[in-house]
Amino acid sequence: MVGRGEVLARFGHALSDPTRTQVMLVLHEGASYPAELAERIGVSRQSLSNHLACLRGCGLVVAEPEGRRTRYELADPSLGTALAELLNVVLAVDPACCRPDAEGDCR
Repeated sequence: MVGRGEVLARFGHALSDPTRTQVMLVLHEGASYPAELAERIGVSRQSLSNHLACLRGCGLVVAEPEGRRTRYELADPSLGTALAELLNVVLAVDPACCRPDAEGDCR
């Protein structure tokens, strides 16, 4: 078990990447298989595999073997609730403080 701060840090790390965010949102809708996730999100299977490994390492998704396939789902139903709540947040971004750089990062 990790502390509350570590949970938030891991969740934040996962959501800091657009592909991982998309994976989490798709898994919020229901469990899925890597090939289906890659196709739906529009990334290569290798790229998706790396992102799934990160999400598993952060403790946010779990892999459930099903014969020769592996099904992925959110590790805890509360993660789905948290994602749904985050989607309702309205951000007041100050353009003077948060200018996207060439890579789209806010600094």
